[in-house]
Amino acid sequence: MLQIQDNMEIFSNFTSTFPTFLLTGIPGLESVHGWISIPFCCLYAIALTGNSMILFVIITQQSLHEPMYYFLFMLSATDLGLTVSTMSTTLAILWFDARQISLDSCIIQMFFLHGFTFMESGVLVAMAFDRYVAIRDPLRYTTILTNPRIIQMGLVMTIRFIVLIVPLLLLLKPLSFCKLNVLSHSYCYHPDLIKLACSDTQANNICGLIDLILTTGIDTPCIVLSYILIIRSVLKIASPEERHKAFSTCVSHIGAVATFYIPMMSLSLVHRYAHSAPKVVHSMMANTYLLLPPVLNPIIYSVKTKQIRKAILSLLFKK
Repeated sequence: MLQIQDNMEIFSNFTSTFPTFLLTGIPGLESVHGWISIPFCCLYAIALTGNSMILFVIITQQSLHEPMYYFLFMLSATDLGLTVSTMSTTLAILWFDARQISLDSCIIQMFFLHGFTFMESGVLVAMAFDRYVAIRDPLRYTTILTNPRIIQMGLVMTIRFIVLIVPLLLLLKPLSFCKLNVLSHSYCYHPDLIKLACSDTQANNICGLIDLILTTGIDTPCIVLSYILIIRSVLKIASPEERHKAFSTCVSHIGAVATFYIPMMSLSLVHRYAHSAPKVVHSMMANTYLLLPPVLNPIIYSVKTKQIRKAILSLLFKK
C-alpha cells in the first residue's frame, strides 16, 4: 500500500513537471465527429481561400495600393493566422480523436492564437481611424496615411502583442497541474488552462487582466470614439446622397468589428458566468469565436467593396 502511494506521488510529480492536456471536440457528439468535420472543413476552406485571395489581389493589383487596402491586407493576414493556428488541433480531434497535447505545444498555440487576436483588435482600430480620416479630410487622406506611417502602425501592433503575450505565457511554466487536465475546447485557451492549475495563479490572473485592459479595454473605446467622430463628420455633409455614400464606406468595417467583438465577448461571458451551461455551448461558442471572423470578413469585403469585388472577379474569370 505504501509503495502504491509512493508510485502515485512520483506519477503526480511527473505529470506536474511534464503536464499533458486533453483537448475536447464537440461534447456529447463524439460518435459523429467524422460528419461534423465536413462543415468544419468547408468553413476552413472558405477562410483560407477567401483571405488568401484578398492578400493576393492586394499584392498584385496596383489600383489597390492605398491605405484602406493595406489595412485590409493586415486584417486578412491576421485572420489567416487565426485559422491556421487552430485548424490542426481541431481537425485532428474530429478525424483521429487525437486529443493529447503537451504544455509546450499549448503555449506555442496560445502564442499565435492570442497574438493574432491582439493583432486583429489593433488592426480594427487602425481601420476605424482610416475611415475617419477618409471622411473627415479626403483631400489629405494619402498625405496623412503615408506608407511609412502605415508600416509604423503595423510595427506598433506587432510589438504590442509580443510585449503583452510573452510574459503571460512564461508565467504558465512554473504552474503545477495535478488535476484531470481536460480542456474545454479543441485548442488551448489561456483562461481555460488557468482553471486547471493547482498552484497559485494570482500573477497569471493579474497579467491576463492587464493584457485585456491594454487590448480590448483600449481598442474598443477607440473604435467607438472613431465612429462618434465619423458620424459628426458625416452629418456636416450637406447632401443626403453624399452623406449616405460617405457612411456606406464604413459598412464593411462595422461588419468586421461585429464579427470579431461579439463572439469574443460572448465567449468571455460564457467562461465567467455560465458555468452551468452545457459543455456543447462552450464548445460551439469557442469555435464560433475563431471561425466567424476569418470566414465572414472576406465575404463582407468582397460583397461591399467594389474594388475588391472587381479584382477578385477579374482574377477568377481572367481569360
